[in-house]
Amino acid sequence: MNPIRKILIVGGGVAGLNLATKLGDQLGRIGKAEITLADRSPTHIWKPMLHTIAAGTWDVQQQQVSYIAHASEHHFTYQPGEMCGLDRSVREVTLAPLEMPDGEVIVGQRTLGYDVLILAIGSRANDFGVPGVTAHCHFIDSQAQAEAFNLTLRGRILRSVVNDEILRVAIVGGGATGVELSAELSRLLELAASYGDANIRDRLHLTLLESGSRILAAFPEEVSTHSAAQLRKIGVALHADTRVVGAEAEGFRLADGSLVAADLMVWAAGVKAADFLTRLDGLEVNRSNQVLVKPTMQTLTDPHIFVLGDCASLTPEEGARPLPPTAQVANQQADHLARHLESWLEGGTLPDFVFKDLGSLVSLSQYNAFGTLGKFGFFKGGFIRGHFAQLSHTYLYRRHQIGLHGMVRAGAMWLAERINGLVRPRIRLS
Repeated sequence: MNPIRKILIVGGGVAGLNLATKLGDQLGRIGKAEITLADRSPTHIWKPMLHTIAAGTWDVQQQQVSYIAHASEHHFTYQPGEMCGLDRSVREVTLAPLEMPDGEVIVGQRTLGYDVLILAIGSRANDFGVPGVTAHCHFIDSQAQAEAFNLTLRGRILRSVVNDEILRVAIVGGGATGVELSAELSRLLELAASYGDANIRDRLHLTLLESGSRILAAFPEEVSTHSAAQLRKIGVALHADTRVVGAEAEGFRLADGSLVAADLMVWAAGVKAADFLTRLDGLEVNRSNQVLVKPTMQTLTDPHIFVLGDCASLTPEEGARPLPPTAQVANQQADHLARHLESWLEGGTLPDFVFKDLGSLVSLSQYNAFGTLGKFGFFKGGFIRGHFAQLSHTYLYRRHQIGLHGMVRAGAMWLAERINGLVRPRIRLS
């Protein structure tokens, strides 16, 4: 009789929760493996929608997934905590102590054993060491950060209304997060106008700063061009080829010495994995802290450790560049490992992961959406925009929900959203 294997997944993002759900249903349900998911947060939010949580245009309570409840339904165990160490010689992961906001330690440092370790801890914005960014800027890399920004944003909006003064928001980073957040903030203030202050949107001065020659540099140029035009149309001030050299209490300092004044500052530039990955037991990383992996998603130094999603650096054999840190890549990697891990545990071989580019989409709130279709499917490589592109963007999230909950439950959740939308405010007011 084969021993029960301990599979430890660290990180409950797109890849981690998807994989824990599938492995729990496949192996945990029949007792062939003990599946454990560790994450510092108690809930999961689909990362591409964090900008809507930050703006307050989507109900976080309806969209978040409780790890404890989900684990009980899908035959795996949830352990709260943030990974801080690894000992490959005894196959143990160390979790940092859990603390209350006042610093009180409620659960001390712990270790979790594993036979197979899967790291899927995602990524965050990269401040590149720019002075003042950590002290003065908001980041939108997690649910906690998105909610913290929203709390501050609502306070600034209230001050703008009461004092009849402008609200200056500046965002650094013209990638998907910065672009989509810009559009969502504009939409938020338009919706807020219906609650008593008709001029509130006119007082929003929104600036988007990008160091490169165009926004959405990772997207096809056609998507970038149309998105820039749409943002300008709704009143966003775009500044490309603009290098920020510092963040101050009054705004962003530029390389030419000028200051972009702001009441709220967001840093959404660059991508890097967590710093602690550089200190793990012998794992090789790149300059962005991403762990280097083989095409099987195993690390170069230990075949019992897999790394998925944004925190992994995988260069396809036929490609000159690593795969991009996107939800699409993370989701496909989780699906691939879920299909083949059981066979590998029983002595089989792992096939290489092959990424299928299904296209790229950016949604500018309710104003518009743009994208290109991938190399697979009926409309190969075509440019899409408008309602069809918005539906395609929404479909990505709905597909994520189906993967986690199944069609019936996901359908019930969609119906509940529509019903709640009829009786609740369209934006977060408290």
